[in-house]
Amino acid sequence: MGREEGGKEGGAGGLFLTDYSTCSPRKLSPFRSFASTELFHFHVPEDTFLAVWNLIIFKEQGGSFGDHCPDQSVTVYFRSGAPPVINPLHTHFPGDTAVPGVFSLTLSWTLPNRTSGIFNVSSPLPGDWFLAAHLPQAHGHISVKGLQDECQYLLQPQLIVRRLLDVAVLVPGRPSEQTLSPHNRSALYKVFVPSFTYRVSAQLVCVGGRGASACPLTLRLRPKAPPLHNSSSVACGGASVCQLELALPPWGRWVYVRVETPSRGSGRTVRFQLCVRLQECPKPSLTRALAPGAAMNMPQSLGNQPLPLEPPSLGAPVEEPGATSPPEHCWPVRPTLRNELDTFSVHFYIFFGPSVALPPERPAVFGLRLLPVLDSGGVLSLELHLNASSLRQENVTVFGCLTHEVPLSLGDAAVTCSKESLAGFLLSVSATSRVARLRIPFPQTGTWFLTLRSLCGAGPRFVRCRNATAEVRLRTFLSPCVDDCGPYGQCKLLRTHNYLYAACECKAGWRGWGCTDSADALTYGFQLLSTLLLCLSNLMFLPPVVLAIRSRYVLEAAVYTFTMFFSTFYHACDQPGIVVFCIMDYDVLQFCDFLGSLMSVWVTVIAMARLQPVVKQVLYLLGAMLLSMALQLDRHGLWNLLGPSLFALGILATAWTVRSVRRRHCYPPTWRRWLFYLCPGSLIAGSAILLYAFVETRDNYFYIHSIWHMLIAGSVGFLLPPRAKTDHGFHRELGPGAAVTSCASMSRRSWALAQRALPGFFQAADPAHFLKIGAILHPLSLSGL
Repeated sequence: MGREEGGKEGGAGGLFLTDYSTCSPRKLSPFRSFASTELFHFHVPEDTFLAVWNLIIFKEQGGSFGDHCPDQSVTVYFRSGAPPVINPLHTHFPGDTAVPGVFSLTLSWTLPNRTSGIFNVSSPLPGDWFLAAHLPQAHGHISVKGLQDECQYLLQPQLIVRRLLDVAVLVPGRPSEQTLSPHNRSALYKVFVPSFTYRVSAQLVCVGGRGASACPLTLRLRPKAPPLHNSSSVACGGASVCQLELALPPWGRWVYVRVETPSRGSGRTVRFQLCVRLQECPKPSLTRALAPGAAMNMPQSLGNQPLPLEPPSLGAPVEEPGATSPPEHCWPVRPTLRNELDTFSVHFYIFFGPSVALPPERPAVFGLRLLPVLDSGGVLSLELHLNASSLRQENVTVFGCLTHEVPLSLGDAAVTCSKESLAGFLLSVSATSRVARLRIPFPQTGTWFLTLRSLCGAGPRFVRCRNATAEVRLRTFLSPCVDDCGPYGQCKLLRTHNYLYAACECKAGWRGWGCTDSADALTYGFQLLSTLLLCLSNLMFLPPVVLAIRSRYVLEAAVYTFTMFFSTFYHACDQPGIVVFCIMDYDVLQFCDFLGSLMSVWVTVIAMARLQPVVKQVLYLLGAMLLSMALQLDRHGLWNLLGPSLFALGILATAWTVRSVRRRHCYPPTWRRWLFYLCPGSLIAGSAILLYAFVETRDNYFYIHSIWHMLIAGSVGFLLPPRAKTDHGFHRELGPGAAVTSCASMSRRSWALAQRALPGFFQAADPAHFLKIGAILHPLSLSGL
């Protein structure tokens, strides 16, 4: 990722700096699951008031611009704090799964090979931002790698942020004199919120002037990022003091305060006094000197201590009796022990647990710390188990509220897990439903707080129990995938640059985030049928094996047997469902299956050339070594199949051409061989190749690939040449003693012809000597026919 820094510029709220960052272009894939999306990671700094993502998409084909590639829409998702949880196929999520919201943008093409899009976010939340992009769902065709130049769609996102410089920091409880000049419509301030703060209040008092136009200001509050037009606000007008409160602010974050003038200002300098107060839970003096994490281990007695009343400043009104009492949000937070087992495998243990006793008078609050960036790529799971024997026959319901960055207490009457801008996840267990689960895929990092409260009665209103202490068993953990993707999925650990995340890749027609959507799932009977088709179709190699043994092609028969064996067990292990049987590692089975298939083609074509035994054996061994090397480089490449086949066909064509020239007759010499063997075998092999390259899809793979097995085996049975006519076969056809007779008769004829041609030269020669030479040369003259 690159980064540039622009110069300082003047703005309405002061000086700001422009930062630029980009990611390298990445190839997009059709959507099948989240594992097929491309994920991009950006970081937005604090005090950013504008973030602009420039999305550049272009096509490539064969190393050049893909002007002729079809237009496919590109969908991009945005989320702050964690990767986006997307569901473009509208599948069902696993039960008890919370799905966070995301922003999405679909881009269409404006130029033949290039397009772009803009995504603006005003006052974005600081920290990590993630983008996920994909193409539409594929049509299912299985293309052969290298058959044609593939159209590639690449996305390069760029981020431009503008962040304010030198934002004024307010000291809590200390009034600050400020001015707003006529050429500035707003002023921005921020205050840091420590842990155990339950309320932030901002007070503004205009200095000088009277009447409704004396204080033409608007006060806005927003946590984490500068306020927007829809943030909490109050118009001061002619009031002597205007006050704005923010309940339950996030702990350990900044809260921003913006003071604005209307669009048509008074044209004069406005002076005002601004003061921000923080209302915190009482803590012992010792915990103030400790680290923030140590302050979370507070004694339970603090939950009943009243908060000291702070004197109102700047004429602020005293809190009304009906307002929320401070102790409601100041229950002690019990720490948890983090135990890391593996990547995205973390268990959170509570002290003196895992059972938790919930007395009727107070709730129990637990803190779960997720590390920045590292823990956002998994699934946060929470389980509550109620011990029914602890209820003492009372109608007790235990409620749990899981919130991010700040705990939220549960009321006695109306049980909700939301308050103003804060919303969490609500769970409940009772005597009728003793188990409750919650799963949050890709959780935001930081501290999550779980508040447990026991109440009595029946909904929708509950009352505080009198003397019933409920006991629940709490289990919280971080895992890579939901239930390890179940029996019909595989949990994959993915990486984009230095960021790790996990996602499910489903099989056998199952879909969804956890491979639990069975709308298009394959039945068990269909899985069994497809497995049997792919495995038993390899038995078509038995006739070629028998034929090769009868024709004394023992080495070729061994290759066919090897292919039949490993193809059968490779497809038994390669099934997408639960009908799977693996006798060894999947990678080994796949390598042996591919090697056997290519070697079957190689030895068949070389055997058809009818070369000398030594030459044939050298080519067999050389082919095995070269094919093993090619498969190790790329098992799915087109030239791994075409290269050896074309080379073997070249050897075959050369051998047949040489024989045809020497004999002055087409080889093979008989028309029956061409009509009943070579032509049908070539047509069957060509049909198999066409099916494999152009017809096979993911939906018909079980049928088409089984037909491919049968056609290839059948073509081998037709193309394998008959037994070579060696000297033994020739003698056996003539009968016993025919070898000596035939050799003698042929030698005598040759002797007689030679004497007639050269009478002077052969007068002194011995006829018996030539008979011996003819008997020796006769078998060699028949080899290789």
